[in-house]
Amino acid sequence: MRRYISAYFEDEENLLRATKDLRDKQLSIQDVLTPFPIHGLDPILGFKRSRIPTIGFIGGAIGCIIAFGFQAWAFVVDYPLFIGGKPHFAIPSFIPITFELTVLFAAFAMVFAFLIRSKLGPGANNPIHDERITDDRFMIIVDLDEAGNQDELVKEILLKEEAQEIKVKEIDK
Repeated sequence: MRRYISAYFEDEENLLRATKDLRDKQLSIQDVLTPFPIHGLDPILGFKRSRIPTIGFIGGAIGCIIAFGFQAWAFVVDYPLFIGGKPHFAIPSFIPITFELTVLFAAFAMVFAFLIRSKLGPGANNPIHDERITDDRFMIIVDLDEAGNQDELVKEILLKEEAQEIKVKEIDK
């Protein structure tokens, strides 16, 4: 069994202060759940910058190369047609399809990277801590030791920052 404390906040400023206080005391924060992004929360939690834009760029570059290469091969090597004296390797006519495949590959690469990174793919079994966390409240989940030594310190910090509901819960590992 793993023990943790969940606490609700109605204001994001209180959540930020509580998160900072908990990190300063070297307590393990499992997760912070919010209905919208909160500026300044990522550095407090120690998150690094996301690599999803890089993956999107790589996916887009692959899509661009595939689209342009396939069109060049099809119109120049495999099936060249003489249409009105136009050259076979007409780069301006390749631009629309190249652009579309670039965007398509970049989008799919970012979606798959997000699903894999967030562990939201098929077969994911993520616990739902409370049904209300995405409505209008902010929630912080703090891991506790099994002996119960940290319970009072965590509760004190959360109450100081006006936490609404503080619950000690246990889940299977």
